[in-house]
Amino acid sequence: MDKLKQIKGAIFDLDGTLLDSLGAWSEIDRRFFEKRGIAPPPDYSQAVKNLYLKEAAHYTIERFQLNESPDAIVAEWKQMTQIFYDCEVALKPYAKAYLQTLHARGVRLGIATSSSPELFFPALKRGGVANLFTATVTSDEVGCGKSSPDVYLEAARRLEVTPNECAVFEDIPTAVKSARSAGFYTVAVFDKLSAHEEPVLRRESDLFIRSFSELC
Repeated sequence: MDKLKQIKGAIFDLDGTLLDSLGAWSEIDRRFFEKRGIAPPPDYSQAVKNLYLKEAAHYTIERFQLNESPDAIVAEWKQMTQIFYDCEVALKPYAKAYLQTLHARGVRLGIATSSSPELFFPALKRGGVANLFTATVTSDEVGCGKSSPDVYLEAARRLEVTPNECAVFEDIPTAVKSARSAGFYTVAVFDKLSAHEEPVLRRESDLFIRSFSELC
């Protein structure tokens, strides 16, 4: 906890970390497969959640033998999710207060996400925090998912901080482990849809929180 008082930069994942949005993706998956007459496999969400959109599209095409292009599937997902992010997806409790606290201390704030700006920016703007961030990096930009720390390293570069001066906030064990391997201080954030991963998150992170209220 003391380390968080010394950081110069903070990099946040969005879905499941800052944004209470993972339920929206479950609904998107349901509608996507229903349209194709496929029963959504129970392991699908878990299988794709560490992948960026185009990786997930390739995986989906291969697994279900779909005669569709990755670009077409990504475009469909983006269209389906836009309304959720525009109108329904909200910040997690106390996230805004914590972001404002960091910003007031002069901590540089960044985003590292597998989502796309046109999807998440409306939710951040509606939540009143979009203007607090000075760097946004997507997995598409760096060309790999969060099993590699590249997206965090690029965000730190844009924030002009080194990994050991920076914290990464994530809700997925693979991402936490990846960021920690690159020298970042890692904060694992509880999400109700991945509650079963809490023991792993506690083990892999430097700090585990169930709510941002613990940091405010």
